[in-house]
Amino acid sequence: MMILKTILVSLLFTGTVYADDVQNGIKAVKMNDYKTASKFFEKACSNGKMPGCYILGTMYDEGNGVKQDSLKASKLYKKACDGGIASGCHNLGLLYYHGAGIKQDNLIAAKFFQKACDGGDASGCFNLGVMYGNGIGVKQNNKRAAEYFSKACDMKHEEGCANYAKLMHR
Repeated sequence: MMILKTILVSLLFTGTVYADDVQNGIKAVKMNDYKTASKFFEKACSNGKMPGCYILGTMYDEGNGVKQDSLKASKLYKKACDGGIASGCHNLGLLYYHGAGIKQDNLIAAKFFQKACDGGDASGCFNLGVMYGNGIGVKQNNKRAAEYFSKACDMKHEEGCANYAKLMHR
């Protein structure tokens, strides 16, 4: 089910509906044919369709229709991130944060969360707030944490709103 949410988020942030391999991949996912979907997303990614790279990255990250491979997911997220998909930056940040398939590095995770946040990804802002609030990969700074939680809240991220309220009532 996460893959369907990923698809919808990806299309929401790009503002585009594709009548090509991405769209065919979405149709395959709706029919629970993840293996076929992965082939469409692979082709879309190869043809420069960044939502295809992001969705395929999620498939490799979660092992949907393909063998789970965090390293491959990281490369696809990087391509999507470099192509302007903020959610790809966020997911790459998560891989660095958790050390999933790549060397754990909180400083790099923070950089990708920053890029995600700058691109309008609420979860990127939220995670950056958490990192500043706890001094993980960055110098602890409650003022900066509050700024990022506020940004996340402005994007309707409930936990961002809750954390912002907590920091403001200290």
